[in-house]
Amino acid sequence: MDAVHILAHTITEPFGEGFMYEPFSEGKLFGYDLILYPWKLIGYFGVGMFALRWLPQMLASRKAQAVKMPRIFWIMSVVGSLSLLSYFFFGKPDSVGVLANAFPCLVASYNLFLDLKNSVHPNPPPAEA
Repeated sequence: MDAVHILAHTITEPFGEGFMYEPFSEGKLFGYDLILYPWKLIGYFGVGMFALRWLPQMLASRKAQAVKMPRIFWIMSVVGSLSLLSYFFFGKPDSVGVLANAFPCLVASYNLFLDLKNSVHPNPPPAEA
C-alpha cells in the first residue's frame, strides 16, 4: 500500500448518514480512486493546522534568536486538535485517533489559557508585607 492509497482512503461506504458523509468529489489520483467527504476535509484541515503551527514558531524564534512560542502556535494547536478530534470522533470513528489528539488538545488549551492570562496581567504588582 503506497502513500497515495493511504491518503485517498478509497473506502466507498461512509460510516454515517447526512450531508457530512455524502461524497462531494470522486475521481482518480495517480490511478487510484479518490473519494472526498466533508469530514475528510475537516481532517485534512486539522492536519494542516497542526503541522503548519511550526512555521510561526520558527519565525518568532528566528526573530528573537531564542526559542519562542507565540500565541498563534497555541491557537493553531487547539484548532488543529479539535478538528482532528471531530474527524476521528464523528467522521471516521477511531479510538486511536481520538486518544492521539485528546492529550495535545488539553495541553495546548492549557498553554493558551496561561498565555492569555499572563498577557492580561504580565507583571503582577508585588505583594505588600
